[in-house]
Amino acid sequence: MKGKMVNELLIRGGRVIDPANGIDEIADVLIQNGKIAAIGKKTAAAKKEIDASGLIVCPGLIDMHVHLREPGQEWKEDIESGSRAAVAGGVTSMCCMPNTTPRLDHAGVIRQIIERANQIGLCNVYPVGAVTKNLDGKELTEMRELARAGAVAFSDDGMPVWHGGVMRKALEYASSFDFLVIQHAEDLQLTEGGCINEGKISTQLGVEGMPAEGEDDMIVRDIMLAKLADARYHVAHISCQGAVEFVRQAKADGLKVTSEAAPHHFALTEEEVLGFNADAKMSPPLRCEQDRLAVIEGLRDGTIEVIATDHAPHHEDDKRCGLSCAAFGIVGLETMLPVSLALVRDGVLEMPDLLAKMTSNPAKLLNLDAGTLSTGAAADICIFNPDATWTLDRDALFSKSKNTPWHGKEMTGQVMHTLKSGRIVYTQGQRHG
Repeated sequence: MKGKMVNELLIRGGRVIDPANGIDEIADVLIQNGKIAAIGKKTAAAKKEIDASGLIVCPGLIDMHVHLREPGQEWKEDIESGSRAAVAGGVTSMCCMPNTTPRLDHAGVIRQIIERANQIGLCNVYPVGAVTKNLDGKELTEMRELARAGAVAFSDDGMPVWHGGVMRKALEYASSFDFLVIQHAEDLQLTEGGCINEGKISTQLGVEGMPAEGEDDMIVRDIMLAKLADARYHVAHISCQGAVEFVRQAKADGLKVTSEAAPHHFALTEEEVLGFNADAKMSPPLRCEQDRLAVIEGLRDGTIEVIATDHAPHHEDDKRCGLSCAAFGIVGLETMLPVSLALVRDGVLEMPDLLAKMTSNPAKLLNLDAGTLSTGAAADICIFNPDATWTLDRDALFSKSKNTPWHGKEMTGQVMHTLKSGRIVYTQGQRHG
């Protein structure tokens, strides 16, 4: 799948959407030596062309919340398989979370990931450094050193930064360097032992629930600390009505608070776990319909700036062991775009606004040199058919793990080509080498 470099390539006749530059028009995109050379109409012929008639051409998608499992759990996923899954989903840049073994809490591991991703050459991989050593919530990492090694943000994701005093120090440290702190918002004292949303379904199935208040109260605490530290604070995988409202109010108050939503939280509800479906178990859990609609409203009004997958691959053994014992998480890199396109079909967002949440918005938050079709930028491009329908087969996924609640379901929207620095690294229907 690594693809061949074509010195000159023309993408002809597609609907070109570049939210970073306000472009939305039928046009040609000329690529020379791996970079965007021009966007316009009736561009001269090139040595190689892609006919994009009826298709959308946009910057390669950015997923700022991915678990690649390398180092330490490569049987679930590794950087190569994760990169293959990414480009199959139109993603050319992704941020990997720190709950690996060893943790991303020292510079050597950060550099190792970047070097490995560069060797593979399919997708930009940006490590997110740990906030605390070993993700234990007690002692801060050397964030400045991790940033120098290549970390683009900081999180203990997989775990919350649970100690208020430690979180305050982390935000004050981060504020000094304008680092972004990403929180997995969960009060473990409220959610401990839970496996799905606390509500009618947990009662019906007879399993311990995780109340939405466990997300809400952590966010309220952190917003107060972010205000005290004048820091940039980002809520990962926001999932419930209260959390959305607290973030909305913080933004109205002028605080540097942002958030992301995962496609499963605005597409599915707790009903999906009926039948003890462990492939629909994640943290935070799928919530009720009221929460789902609140997340959608947050996306619509700009409270939630980013769509990110929380791609969390697990081996079948970790899921086929009973709902209460099963691991949290689903894969999402290959389904992010088709699931999210429902927001356009349902009139929630216009296509440029949707794509901004997966390109220019995360790029701006993380200061990434990505997510744009500006002249001279790397030609990282996603070409997709928004109307194509197909049925998801978990066995056809590029990810090593197959834990998806969308198996057997019809999807609308399909990636046709993905380009990385002008190289075609994915073509629909082809299992590249």
